[in-house]
Amino acid sequence: MGKKILITGGAGFIGANFASHLLDKHRDYRILVLDALTYAGSLDNIPSRVKTSPNFTFYQGDVRNVRLVLDLVSRVDVVIHFAAETHVARSIYDDRRFFETDVLGTQSVANAVLKNKDHIDRFIHISSSEVYGTAVERPMTEEHPLNPMTPYAAAKTGADRLVYSYGRTYDLPVVILRPFNQYGPYQHLEKVIPRFITSALMNEPLTIHGSGESMRDWLHVHDTCARIEQVLHTERALVLGEVFNLGSGFDLNILAIAKMVLGMVGKPETLISFMDDRPGQVQHHISSTKKAEKILGIPSPRAFEEGLSQTIQWYTNHRQWWEKLLHMRRVPILTNNGEKEYY
Repeated sequence: MGKKILITGGAGFIGANFASHLLDKHRDYRILVLDALTYAGSLDNIPSRVKTSPNFTFYQGDVRNVRLVLDLVSRVDVVIHFAAETHVARSIYDDRRFFETDVLGTQSVANAVLKNKDHIDRFIHISSSEVYGTAVERPMTEEHPLNPMTPYAAAKTGADRLVYSYGRTYDLPVVILRPFNQYGPYQHLEKVIPRFITSALMNEPLTIHGSGESMRDWLHVHDTCARIEQVLHTERALVLGEVFNLGSGFDLNILAIAKMVLGMVGKPETLISFMDDRPGQVQHHISSTKKAEKILGIPSPRAFEEGLSQTIQWYTNHRQWWEKLLHMRRVPILTNNGEKEYY
């Protein structure tokens, strides 16, 4: 029998891609997905070949539901915790929900793992590079100070440290992963790359916060899934209690990406427009990959140009998937002077 794995948030962007990745590679694995199906999670993110597999089971529910989470964790060997609110601008507009889901939801999962400690092989928590804030050293290692700059980042930092504390206090088999900026198929239009791509396809302006000079580390979601799988299969003694960055070590600014998208779609750069910078904007992120390369043996990621071209092709071929999300491309926030702006 293969592994039995609970994936929380498994109908979201990375979680759904990872569930598909696992079942495609390991047909004997049993995958249980728990997702609340909020605006960012949808069963449409999971291909039909996965949903119809006899080894796939979906449960709709909230990670804050202690009884439900405890029941599901009791049935598996591995817990991979993706479930979280993830949009920076949305966290400024609705910060309480972020702390309830990201921190209290993570506590619910951690407590369920504790009560099933005798048979849980590993508890993999998906954190975020946003916990670091703007880089004070480059590249950013796993020892980089944690300086969250938005409510979202603060909530993810709380969850990150909560999981770490459970590992230290209760000797739980925890591994913490910090993905840097992701892109690829099934990503919600509130994120910058799918927003740029869909805007370009519709001949609409590509709106950039500030000057567009903020730098990010970019990793295609399929490369991220391969790295998470490495954590799942690497010898326990090498990964338990550890934190790993999931990044490419490649950084590029937002303005350059907008120009690349327009060039690949065949649209003019005059479609680029600018607005005020987002509050709490991180200016630079670039991941150190040394620890993950040494311990996990991760392969080199695909070149960004290749991954971006593949992503543009996916959105070009899946208009029916994303057209129904167009009304959620932007969210309102109140600026420091009390005015409402859309980000």
